[in-house]
Amino acid sequence: MEIIEKAPAKINLGLDVLRKREDGYHELEMVMSSVDLADRLTFETLPTNEIIVETNKAFLPIDKRNNVYQAAVILKERYGIEEGIKISITKNIPVAAGLGGGSTDCAAALRGMNRLWELNLSMDELVSMGVQVGTDVPYCLYGTTAFIAGKGEIVQPLVPMPQCWVVLVKPRISVSTRKIFQQVEMDKLSHPDMNKLSAAILARDYQGMLQHMGNSLEDITIPKHPIIQQIKERMLKYGADAALMSGSGPTVFALCQKYSRAQRIVNGLKGFCDEVYLVRTLQ
Repeated sequence: MEIIEKAPAKINLGLDVLRKREDGYHELEMVMSSVDLADRLTFETLPTNEIIVETNKAFLPIDKRNNVYQAAVILKERYGIEEGIKISITKNIPVAAGLGGGSTDCAAALRGMNRLWELNLSMDELVSMGVQVGTDVPYCLYGTTAFIAGKGEIVQPLVPMPQCWVVLVKPRISVSTRKIFQQVEMDKLSHPDMNKLSAAILARDYQGMLQHMGNSLEDITIPKHPIIQQIKERMLKYGADAALMSGSGPTVFALCQKYSRAQRIVNGLKGFCDEVYLVRTLQ
């Protein structure tokens, strides 16, 4: 038996760092949505009790360092599954890009194994396993526009964000989320209001949403990688309704209600960066 799961990329419409927690994580408030740039995971059972992960990207680990492998270990141990599994990952989402590629693959793996082995696990049970692997995994299990709190484990779905075109641009740098958070100095961060952003989305108010978008981590990542600011400025110059860094970066996304403007941004940035994607928001 073989089944397939899609693993869509996420973007941060908003990210606010509230404080450092006693467990070493940071208390966050975020608003995320998903876009139709996705990895594809294929699942097959194996007669032998082993976990095999394959990927089309040679540089990615396929052992216990891989989020999908970790998800398989946790689920098999928790539910006493002795059947083996082979998971093939076709990567389309850029790696170490602030788009949740590893987290959404992990979420898709949990969904896929739940279906494959007919475990009928609830969302809460899936989230409790996912958060052990990564703090973005709970959101990726939902995959719809949502308000996220805590270290990422509290997910409150909203209505879908106003539909628009999204241009994703990843410069030729990679950013370590862990290293960015290690450099957080609370008194030097801006704090966008996630409640106002959520309220605008619930009201289906596109302009209000644009007004309240923001990302605290830009204050750390942009000074280290000025190209992020250059991409934002180019996007706005070419007609973006808004431009913002996703997650800890380095990917920047532009929102456009008009396709012609989105296409102009793509054309204007293709020579500047190799990885440029024109996608839609997921509804």
